[in-house]
Parts: sequence; C-alpha cells; structure tokens
Amino acid sequence: MRTVIQRVEQAKVYINSKLHSSVNRGLLIFLGITTDDGEEDINWLCKKISGLRIFADNNQKMNLSVVDTDGEIMVISQFTLYANIKKGNRPSYTKAATPEIAIPLYQQFIDTLAQQLNQKIKTGQFGADMNIELINSGPVTIMMDSKDR
Repeated sequence: MRTVIQRVEQAKVYINSKLHSSVNRGLLIFLGITTDDGEEDINWLCKKISGLRIFADNNQKMNLSVVDTDGEIMVISQFTLYANIKKGNRPSYTKAATPEIAIPLYQQFIDTLAQQLNQKIKTGQFGADMNIELINSGPVTIMMDSKDR
C-alpha cells in the first residue's frame, strides 16, 4: 500500500460537482492499493499514520500527532499511486489492484484507522472521478509505502 499524506487546514471532495465530504484541520490521505497488499500492510500503515508527529506543539516543533490535536481524517482512493512510467509516456497501472481486490482492502483500511483513532473517517467514493480541494498546511506532505518498512 502506498500513501501520500498531507497535513491540511481543510480538504473537500466533490463528486459530480457536489460536495461529498470535507474535513477541517487534520490529514488528507491518498491511498493506493496493489495486488499483494493485505491486513499486515493495513495494520502497519494505520499505526504509523496514527502516531505520525507532524503537527506543531506550543514551541512550533512538529511533535504532535493527529490524535494529539483531535484532527480530522479524509481518505481518498488513488490507484495512480501505482503508475509505472518506465516505458514511454503513458503510465501503466498493472500493479494497481483491481476493484475486486482493492475495495475490501480500502474499506478495511478506513475501518482500522477509524478504530485506532476512535473517530469517523471521511472518504471520497472508490472509483469515482473526484475533485479534491485542499489547503495544505506547511506544506507538509509525507509518502509512505508499506513495503518499505
């Protein structure tokens, strides 16, 4: 599993030009799923994300996690995180999991993160054409891959 995590002041997802969901101060997580991902990948990423200290403390040092700040979370599925551009200019997505594999893992990721953080996780819609509006705070953007532990 691959993630791009952005610390945000605000994030909104629109589907068919209609607001689908939004968060205020917290994390916007783009999640890519590959064919050999499983529960171990989910558990590792959710634990890392829950403890990721990228929010400022009183001394303006990045010492606090999303848990410490009562931040909100939005997860957006993004198969393009597994784009392969080694040959030519048109990306190949053969490493991205098919919806039959990815949807249950995507939902399990959301459920696991919600349980660890004890909060509702906002989402987009798997497979939908979405427009994301965000205010990146910092900017702080972290990439994580569960295979690079």
